[in-house]
Amino acid sequence: MTATTDHRALDAWIDQHFDEEVRFLQALVRVPTDTPPGNNAPHAQRTTELLKDFGFEAEQHPVPAADVQACGMESITNLIVRRPYGTPGSGRTIALNAHGDVVPPGEGWTHDPYGAEVVDGAMYGRATAVSKSDFASFTFAVRALEAVARPAQGAVELHFTYDEEFGGELGPGWLLKQGLTQPDLLIAAGFSHEVVTAHNGCLQMEVTVHGKMAHAAVPHTGVDALQGAVHILNALYALNEQYQQVTSSVAGITHPYLNVGRIEGGTNTNVVPGKVVFKLDRRMIPEENPTEVEASIRHTIAQAAGERPGITADIKRLLLARAMTPLPGNQPLVDAIQKHAQALLGKPVPAVGTPLYTDVRLYVERGIPGVIYGAGPRTVLESHAKRADERLQLEDLRCATKVIARTLHDLLA
Repeated sequence: MTATTDHRALDAWIDQHFDEEVRFLQALVRVPTDTPPGNNAPHAQRTTELLKDFGFEAEQHPVPAADVQACGMESITNLIVRRPYGTPGSGRTIALNAHGDVVPPGEGWTHDPYGAEVVDGAMYGRATAVSKSDFASFTFAVRALEAVARPAQGAVELHFTYDEEFGGELGPGWLLKQGLTQPDLLIAAGFSHEVVTAHNGCLQMEVTVHGKMAHAAVPHTGVDALQGAVHILNALYALNEQYQQVTSSVAGITHPYLNVGRIEGGTNTNVVPGKVVFKLDRRMIPEENPTEVEASIRHTIAQAAGERPGITADIKRLLLARAMTPLPGNQPLVDAIQKHAQALLGKPVPAVGTPLYTDVRLYVERGIPGVIYGAGPRTVLESHAKRADERLQLEDLRCATKVIARTLHDLLA
């Protein structure tokens, strides 16, 4: 593809302001947003202040404290920046969404997780790759667009939200439910060089296995909840063999799978445990029916518990995130991003699915075509996202900013 004069001007503006973009991202990374505990309002306030320096007014939309606390967090203030062009209501409204909440750093870091240190062309820190990087790429793409190729119609909205780690219902889901936004198209924060058009769904459940406590010296007087839980877990893990026979037709997505990520229970070493709690995560491919998946899991647990005398199990759904499936209207997004990404990276950029789940599904469920693309690395593994020493190659940030700016230019022309 031959770059137009406008595209070259966008690239040049981003190059000229790239050091400023890096400093903007550093300022965002240096405000912790560990979720849990989920005290995210301070980061939204800092983001608002930084955006104001660019002449961008961020609407602050705090989620009611009771709703936030019911979900296990402390504070959420979602942000919307509206940038209209030309006559109100003319052209498309394109939303750019990135989330500021992140998992806690954990152990094993060799760099300060909130230092935003730049070493050998990479910035280190929690959320440098996923997804405070796209607070920067999206903001500076819009700044470039308005500086050198301001659209004559349409609008861009920046949606900076804070509930991706807990499912998104109090992030984009809350903005949409409150009627605060209804864009025509969506681009959401990326985590690879690919254009992601579909992703898995996710069912998370908490299972409480009940037995009867007893002294370890007379175990026959109790019912061991841990042994009961092991029997249930074996039945659940056996499902993974069946899941490998179920394949998705979406490139980038293989088969469903189940993981148990947390187990706790018992009272002391010399006591037969009377209660064990575990939490499971079931990833669903786009072709699966979430209702049927949940019913199957519940049946497996109930059946296994019933095979152990004295054992009962309570099941609570923690999260149901539906899969993202491509809407027909997303093709202009896919075409524009692929065209410009290939021009700037020098190689084809595929459109694929991903086994992750994201906030994008909440827009798609409301009929808003969306894709995932941004400043993420070549692969999630390469970025160390959700692991120690998460990092972002700054050239990936530069390239993604140019791709987004060019794409906005074309879609709002």
